Amino acid sequence: MVSFIADSIEMPALDERKVTRWIRSVAADYNFAVGNINYIFCSDERELEVNRQFLGHDYYTDVITFDYSTPSTLSGDIFISLDTVRSNAEMVGTSFENELLRILIHGVLHLTGQGDKTPETKAQMTAKEEHALALYK
Repeated sequence: MVSFIADSIEMPALDERKVTRWIRSVAADYNFAVGNINYIFCSDERELEVNRQFLGHDYYTDVITFDYSTPSTLSGDIFISLDTVRSNAEMVGTSFENELLRILIHGVLHLTGQGDKTPETKAQMTAKEEHALALYK
């Protein structure tokens, strides 16, 4: 089950059924079923609080993924700062919706085991995001 939760912020406009079908399709491309994935939309300040409390990081970010997956099923909590998604969209010259979709699937790709800490893995992540975005119909 894929859940969309607004944490003290307005829920973004999403076609939740379409997004859920897309996430299931991308997960299947990596040979995973979808278990429980919770998207928690929040502000920059809440994202920073989560980052400090659970990861010991003192910086803002667009997405934090907590992975509870099994070898065959993706599950996790994915915190998304809508403030940072909005500013990133402006910075790269894309729409808020497109950047939000990128971040939604970025969290799923983390659940499949894809990292992004080195230049090489970051480039692989970006390519996988682009491939997944092309499948969103």
